[in-house]
Amino acid sequence: MITYLKIENFKPFQSQEFILKPLTLLSGLNSTGKSSMIQALLLLRQSYQQKLLIDKGLSLKGNLVNIGTAKNAMFEGALKDDLMSFQIILENQETYQWSFDYDFEENVISSHAKVSQTSPIYQSSLFNQNFYYLQAERISPQVYFEISDYHVRDMRQIGTKGEYTAHFISINENEKIIDAKLSHPNVKKFVREYGEEPQKDTNLKHQIEAWMGDISPDVELNLESIRDLELMNLQYNYGDENLYRPTNVGFGVTYVLPIITAILSAKPDTLIILENPEAHLHPRGQSQIGQLIALAASCGVQIIVETHSDHILNGIRRIVKQKELNAEDVVIYYFQREKKEGKFQTKVTSPQIYQSGGIDQWPDGFFDQAEIDLMELL
Repeated sequence: MITYLKIENFKPFQSQEFILKPLTLLSGLNSTGKSSMIQALLLLRQSYQQKLLIDKGLSLKGNLVNIGTAKNAMFEGALKDDLMSFQIILENQETYQWSFDYDFEENVISSHAKVSQTSPIYQSSLFNQNFYYLQAERISPQVYFEISDYHVRDMRQIGTKGEYTAHFISINENEKIIDAKLSHPNVKKFVREYGEEPQKDTNLKHQIEAWMGDISPDVELNLESIRDLELMNLQYNYGDENLYRPTNVGFGVTYVLPIITAILSAKPDTLIILENPEAHLHPRGQSQIGQLIALAASCGVQIIVETHSDHILNGIRRIVKQKELNAEDVVIYYFQREKKEGKFQTKVTSPQIYQSGGIDQWPDGFFDQAEIDLMELL
């Protein structure tokens, strides 16, 4: 698990430190630096996967992130001799730092100080298969979805847009979720083992359906593999004889499916990075996703979530208040832009959450719009 991240001379950050917890929540107005913090981690993973990180430098274009040119990646106020660097500390206190030179004339970034190929950091979740990243723009409802044996069977991935989610569920549907704490209270199916009393079914597919029921009540997944075309047919069933195409049900149903799948299928020590999990969801569904995120963070999964939803935040607060997740295992960062010496800079503050679910400070713009609107209405 990553416990500390320091970013220097990257995008809006001249120098910024982040303490990371099992659950790290990023919030703030648009274009204030939230995504840049996430991109720092994605750049390291992407560059390692492309076999560039060790000897050459950063890969600014790939399936995880596309920064553009080296100039786009470098902090705007960086001087000629300034280095871009990323420092990570793991749970065992081991520290790793990658530094990079920026050639102003050639507009390229190359390695300055590197971490050895044999370093244990490359066995951590940031670099291994215990990793999920779901970007804000996920796959939209469609009749057929992609099959990829390489991504699903070999790499255990669902795609950055969730494009392999249907295939992933069809392959892994009989797996068990990692912890009974993640079991949905309304799961319909029960199982009996070794003559014991019936227990709630922890089958992955059944649990996905139960959590999906908070977004679309009574929904069940019908999956059919069309191997000749390398496609998956996903349809929804609501307890009758009819099957419904994703294009004929609410947009949010398909949009949230990869989020729930990633969380429930994660193994301990998995790193999950989620952008806007609330997209296209009713407020109750957003709150339930917040609760699921918090429960997963209490089960050995590390989650970094970027959100604009006060319902996601409140769902997390409910789980903390219920003592299902320790308040000390949650950290919140609020990103703002402030003008200093004629230039805009990113300012990061960290409201603290109490075990009661309360929060110690509410900076201007920090999930306060509902209160502002209500005061105006009153």
